[in-house]
Amino acid sequence: MSGTLQGKICLVTGATAGIGRATALGLARQGALVVITGRDAARTQETLEAIRKETGNRQVESLLADFSSQAEVRRLAAEFRARHRRLDVLLNNAGVLLMERGVTVDGFERTWAVNHLASFLLTLELKDLLEASAPARIVNVSSSMHTGRTLDPTKIQEEKLYGMGGYGQSKLANVLFTYALARRLAKSGVTANCLHPGLVSTSLMKPKGNLAIKLGMALIQSFLASPDKGAATSIYLASSPEVEGVTGKYFVKCKPKPSSPVSYDEALQERLWELSLKQTGRSA
Repeated sequence: MSGTLQGKICLVTGATAGIGRATALGLARQGALVVITGRDAARTQETLEAIRKETGNRQVESLLADFSSQAEVRRLAAEFRARHRRLDVLLNNAGVLLMERGVTVDGFERTWAVNHLASFLLTLELKDLLEASAPARIVNVSSSMHTGRTLDPTKIQEEKLYGMGGYGQSKLANVLFTYALARRLAKSGVTANCLHPGLVSTSLMKPKGNLAIKLGMALIQSFLASPDKGAATSIYLASSPEVEGVTGKYFVKCKPKPSSPVSYDEALQERLWELSLKQTGRSA
């Protein structure tokens, strides 16, 4: 272990596979106390044990939650607070890419609920803990698929908003949310940044769907980066001294890059914020 994050507590969502698992592994290697989240108890426990064994870091914990349920997101946040009095890094990584429309127990389109609302809700549930731990960092995993997308808050629940279009829209929401959050945290000592991890070979790139979709995904697998490479920017934003105090930025390959033009629309950012408050039942 390098010790760069010795004494720090990091929470990584969606950490039982792919980029999330590689990110948790990288942070554990730096000596952090890492709390991973997952949906499946057996898979989450296997991941916890594997990270401990590979890094020699025994300070790896787990929490279970299905991020399609807001009640479970709230429970997860409460369980984290019951265990820890500080949070140095919140890494919102959990996400899905669904080729068929699904509706959550809360009545929201599933891609939207998991990829945006869950991260929004978890962040606000833990915001005061992050502020009390400042300097602290929030890292949101977005995607270059946010480019070319638009977002109309009045049409979020339309039936067509799933698949690649819905995924791209949710990733745009991640960027919009990050920028609005950074403004609100400007004087708190907590930074908020987002990133594109690259095209990575993960379970997201093997979605269920018709034969044409499956064949198309199979053809591009050989061109995809490994989860370790995909996690590099997440780990950088969570740990590097180079980005201490840097906030409200979109990163690609550990470098700040422009996000899509529409993502800088502050009026849209605020409309999304108000919608997200309403959809999660938060007052602020």
